[in-house]
Amino acid sequence: MKERFYQYIQNLQDRITDAIETQEGKAKFKEDLWTRPEGGGGRTRILENGEVIEKGGVNISAVHGPLPKSMQAYFKVGDVDFFACGLSLVLHPKNPMAPTVHANWRYFEMYDKKGELIEQWFGGGQDLTPYYLFEDDVIHFHSICKRACDEHHPQFYTEFKKKCDSYFYNSHREEARGVGGLFFDYLKKDSQFSLDERYNFVTTVGDSFLEAYLPLLEKRKEMTFTPEQRTWQEIRRGRYVEFNLVHDKGTLFGLRTNGRIESILMSLPPKVQWYYNHQPKDGSKEAQMLEVLKNPRNWV
Repeated sequence: MKERFYQYIQNLQDRITDAIETQEGKAKFKEDLWTRPEGGGGRTRILENGEVIEKGGVNISAVHGPLPKSMQAYFKVGDVDFFACGLSLVLHPKNPMAPTVHANWRYFEMYDKKGELIEQWFGGGQDLTPYYLFEDDVIHFHSICKRACDEHHPQFYTEFKKKCDSYFYNSHREEARGVGGLFFDYLKKDSQFSLDERYNFVTTVGDSFLEAYLPLLEKRKEMTFTPEQRTWQEIRRGRYVEFNLVHDKGTLFGLRTNGRIESILMSLPPKVQWYYNHQPKDGSKEAQMLEVLKNPRNWV
């Protein structure tokens, strides 16, 4: 399964970077191949200072070796080895009318010291972070997510949408990071689903990503905006940074397993602002966006 899934994410990385470059028209992804001393490595692709994408990364990795003590405590296991592979992407458009998007699809194995497989699971999802609310955009994104889920189980969308709203949440500010999507973790083989069925579900979601996001980028990338709207985008990007550095489990795992810092922190936007106690004006479009972040909706 690990070879099968790694081959899938290699292909998916190619498809996504090709599609984004077509939207971009000017800037290209720069590829950075790297290795991890403890075992494994990855293929990082970064696009910066484009006409459409201010900063974006579409990265894959496959790493392995002894599970560090800190992560043994996190997983509540003893001295074991691990393998983890996945694709992680974040795209920060320049235009504040276009939403930031994040996605991740991953596979994990754990072994005892004899090399026997003792655990394996999939995880991942995709979520949207707009700066201005276009309800049709959010409905489109969630509709594609729901369709991908419905191919595999009628309750998947409801369950994983709820988990997404719960996970991508800045509890220290009592507001969501964005308008959600899907989040799932520890999808193991069980009495209801084989590992192959788990694989089919996760890859269906991965295959849906471009259809979910590209129409939104294409629709919003050339809209006019004011300096004040750009400032709001950068303030909200600050909340994005806060989540990734304070709450995100993927960041934590990467840092604690001696992951590659540049690849882990590629998710951070290039231009961010923090104002002291910033509050949008009542009745403004910025206040409307904040209200949705404080009270997540059911979009489909």
